[in-house]
Amino acid sequence: QVHLVESGGGLVQAGGSLSLSCPASPIILSMNALGWYRQAPGKQRELVATITSRGRTNNADSMKGRFTIARDNAKNTVYLQMNSLKPEDTAVYYCKSDGISGSYWGQGTQVTVSS
Repeated sequence: QVHLVESGGGLVQAGGSLSLSCPASPIILSMNALGWYRQAPGKQRELVATITSRGRTNNADSMKGRFTIARDNAKNTVYLQMNSLKPEDTAVYYCKSDGISGSYWGQGTQVTVSS
């Protein structure tokens, strides 16, 4: 069982920044792809960014240049740095692990961007 707990969400004004964290075990980081997804009210969950066990990243086109996914192996954590936030970025942000044992989701962290 993979247990993911996101943190770092909150309320921020448009143009501001937030950094989300998703700690994971060293085994998960070495074997699985980790990703961030988000779901806004009334909308489907969508990809934000992913990072493989080898550090290869993939970002949603709509968020390129503003959002960056990274991993710190020393801290066993995957981060999502979000800059130049917009009201439309308001959503619950989820961390996800994908590996041979299956896919696992965290419970999410709320990000609210005020105009």
